[in-house]
Amino acid sequence: MEAIRGLQALPVTRAVQAAAIRRRVRIPLRLADGYSTTATVVTFTGLADAQQHVALEFGRPARTRLPLVRLHSECLTGDVFGSQRCDCGPQLREAIERITEHGGYVLYLRQEGRGIGLYDKLDAYALQDDGLDTYDANLALGHRADERDYTSAAQMLKALGVNRIALLSNNPDKGAQLGRLGITIARHVPTALHLTETNAAYLTTKARRGGHDLLSLSLDRAAEPHQQVGPA
Repeated sequence: MEAIRGLQALPVTRAVQAAAIRRRVRIPLRLADGYSTTATVVTFTGLADAQQHVALEFGRPARTRLPLVRLHSECLTGDVFGSQRCDCGPQLREAIERITEHGGYVLYLRQEGRGIGLYDKLDAYALQDDGLDTYDANLALGHRADERDYTSAAQMLKALGVNRIALLSNNPDKGAQLGRLGITIARHVPTALHLTETNAAYLTTKARRGGHDLLSLSLDRAAEPHQQVGPA
């Protein structure tokens, strides 16, 4: 397979306009598997794309030298309905627990379908059912393979007073973009491998074409239990 290169053509450095915190609200959470925690949900003004992104603060990030941060792109089908076509729901579940233990933030970004929107994502699913992979399906719909821009994420972090982070992600593009936007990635923390028979082809494509750090990915492991969430 041909690797996807230059998913976002950004300059080496990029000035970021300041955003501001709009409101903080504490919300007790109880997830589907019974895990409970409390999030402080933060909203913002002045975000570059004018979307209603939110930061969820877990634990006590102000007391840690290096807050753990996950940039999580919205996935209605995976996060809410438990779709098995992707690993988004399990990644969000993992991030909430790990960040609660360590202290940090989940930036929940309204970037459905790698930025193409819900309806086009579902159209892309139909194309995948006809044989295209996740990237080629986006291209066939007239989109880039990955349309996500993380300028707003950098603005959110800076508004929170955070300029240096441990990034919970397997996606190298997230760290690269944040670095160009003035956020120091002091540590990369990989997520667990949430591999099933249903999402194996999708994850293989992300590793081979998208450069995601899934070196241990093997189709033979599809039937194995998920890796346990370890300490951050």
